[in-house]
Amino acid sequence: MTPAINQLKKQKIEFSIHEYEHDRDCSNFGEEAAQKLNLDPAGVFKTLLVSDDKQFFVAIVPVTGTLNLKRAAAALKVKKLRMADTKEAERLTGYLIGGISPIGQKKSLVTCIDQSAQAFEKIYVSGGQRGLDIGLAPRDLGLACRNANFADIGERK
Repeated sequence: MTPAINQLKKQKIEFSIHEYEHDRDCSNFGEEAAQKLNLDPAGVFKTLLVSDDKQFFVAIVPVTGTLNLKRAAAALKVKKLRMADTKEAERLTGYLIGGISPIGQKKSLVTCIDQSAQAFEKIYVSGGQRGLDIGLAPRDLGLACRNANFADIGERK
């Protein structure tokens, strides 16, 4: 059990577990999950950590796109954001890159979820380790993340 799964159980949030064999040579973790789990990539979301150099935030966007830092900053009501580096992300969340779940992180951070998630009945996010995704309703993801809001923060490729 990962902290993400434990938290969802504790909060009595309905979710599904999806495991796959992670390829050690693959560094595009979200696209790998979509392919190996035979999911619509637009419904698989990646967890990114960003900072305004005073505090850190979580941004959740589809694996089919990228994060728009300007729109994310506006949604989080800060002046400017930068991507957190690998070490910062792992230290703050307690997860390894490629397995960072937005749920069950060591520290509860303000979270912004791309509004495209609301078009799906169920979306998929990392379950807290490489090769493990969790499926849940977007609204439930917002509840599990505690400080979450939805905004247009993603860029389509």
